[in-house]
Amino acid sequence: MSSISIIGLGNMASALADRALAGGHAVEIIGRDPAKAKELAAALGGATVGTAGAAPAGDIVILAVPYASAAAVVSEYGDALHGKVIIDVTNPVSPDSQGLVTPDGSSGAQEIAKVAPAGAHVVKAFNTVFGHMLAQGNPLDVLIAGDDAEAKATVSAFIKSLGLRPMDTGPLGMARWLEGTGLVMIGLGRYGAGSFNFTLGVNTSA
Repeated sequence: MSSISIIGLGNMASALADRALAGGHAVEIIGRDPAKAKELAAALGGATVGTAGAAPAGDIVILAVPYASAAAVVSEYGDALHGKVIIDVTNPVSPDSQGLVTPDGSSGAQEIAKVAPAGAHVVKAFNTVFGHMLAQGNPLDVLIAGDDAEAKATVSAFIKSLGLRPMDTGPLGMARWLEGTGLVMIGLGRYGAGSFNFTLGVNTSA
């Protein structure tokens, strides 16, 4: 199994860490607040605590922080992320949830990739899955996008180990549309569905 470092202490970080531990992975929790990181690791059971800014132990590094700080976090780690597969789970949604805050023609994942060191590979994943739905342990579809085939294979294998199904949408440029899908899901939760207790999946049956 893989060694996973999760940067972030929120609901998505907790849900991913829990499923990763259940899947037999070694999990490292990293956050700016050491006390909260220790508290989360203790609640999960079996996770270790890393030091913010130091080289993550995991081969896979999950970026589970708000998009507003994501690029800054990656820049802070710098060459410590060389050779890592970085999973970007963020949704770069505006404060009013009416649009995306990324530059025209780009995506949050691509902006993060711009500041990642050479040799690191960014894969978009999990942004179309609500954290509380992930935490329920049900089988779900996870849409992914990335430019490096080996990195996507690594992420796909990790997703499968969580009891989930990876669905490859293409190169990292597709992250723009995955993030738009995340925005649509927020709108559905607030208006059409009237609840965030739903998932987005792919039905491949005839």
